[in-house]
Amino acid sequence: MSGNTFGKIFTLTSFGESHGEAIGGIIDGVPANFPIDTTKIQRELDRRRPGQSNLVTQRKESDTVQLLSGIFEGKTTGSPIGFIIQNENQKSADYQHVKEAFRPSHADFSYHQKYGHRDYRGGGRSSARETACRVVAGAIAKQFLESLNIQFSTYVDQIGVVRFENDSFFETKLIERNVVRCPDEKTATEMAELILETRKKDDTIGGSIRCVIQGVPAGLGEPVFDKLHADLGKAMLSINAVKGFEIGSGFDSIAMNGSRHNDLFSSDGSTKTNHSGGIQGGISNGMPLSFRVAFKPVATIMQTQPTIDEAGNETEIEGKGRHDACVVPRAVPIVEAMAAMVILDFYLRNKSVHL
Repeated sequence: MSGNTFGKIFTLTSFGESHGEAIGGIIDGVPANFPIDTTKIQRELDRRRPGQSNLVTQRKESDTVQLLSGIFEGKTTGSPIGFIIQNENQKSADYQHVKEAFRPSHADFSYHQKYGHRDYRGGGRSSARETACRVVAGAIAKQFLESLNIQFSTYVDQIGVVRFENDSFFETKLIERNVVRCPDEKTATEMAELILETRKKDDTIGGSIRCVIQGVPAGLGEPVFDKLHADLGKAMLSINAVKGFEIGSGFDSIAMNGSRHNDLFSSDGSTKTNHSGGIQGGISNGMPLSFRVAFKPVATIMQTQPTIDEAGNETEIEGKGRHDACVVPRAVPIVEAMAAMVILDFYLRNKSVHL
């Protein structure tokens, strides 16, 4: 197993490296005869692409997707959807200094230990550039879910110590009205200022993303090993730079008593609180799904750091090239895409056990 395929029924197999000719993928298990709006796919890619503001990497990529198969006359055919995205603005020379030396906290060392041969240009396969493939698959999954009245609200709720204390559903227009993608303008301004201050210091900073999904029907999840929140956790932790995942009350539940944490029922089957985050026993209960994803600071910093080379010799390395001071704003559509893929996959799986 190579680890390049995600999902059981609705699946994505991706390929490509950061500085190769192109990245791309094959999406399989897509139900036939469903209308696909290709402009919505490109819109999601535009939300993720580099160079979209002064807060992110200035690598200039149009991230234009070319759909190769599986869609005819605007509808899915049921066959695999193949696609590619050309890499247009590689600057491989920026990475000559890491050809033999390892960047601290990057995948350079671990890839070298596993494979013995690595594409050092932009991190190769370990680069976050690969996540554009996930956004394509997620954009298609979202269109299916929208037809089922399942809606996503995904936004930045923390950068460094600046946090937006809210777990509500927000309209996309409120989230997208600023480059940080925080629905609260005052907090977004503070977050942007912190990112810019961090960049001036040649440093990076982390943050977190909140995702709230409304309309998820009760009954999705396949215990015991394929619990819905377990697969959501795997999906999120597979994203570059993610170091934490919590659903519902998450780690805050440690300090709660059961009498406070229990979600009491209303007569219609809904619950008065949602500490469970919409999932109980690994199965959705009809309440909104709510989870957070924590991102570490970007590993490449524009400072000199001690490291070692492939021979184990001590040396120094300095960050070069075009990098994000904070990856979190660009990661919003990636988190949403992975969540959409999981929900659609479980929806299709549920059709095999419950009509």
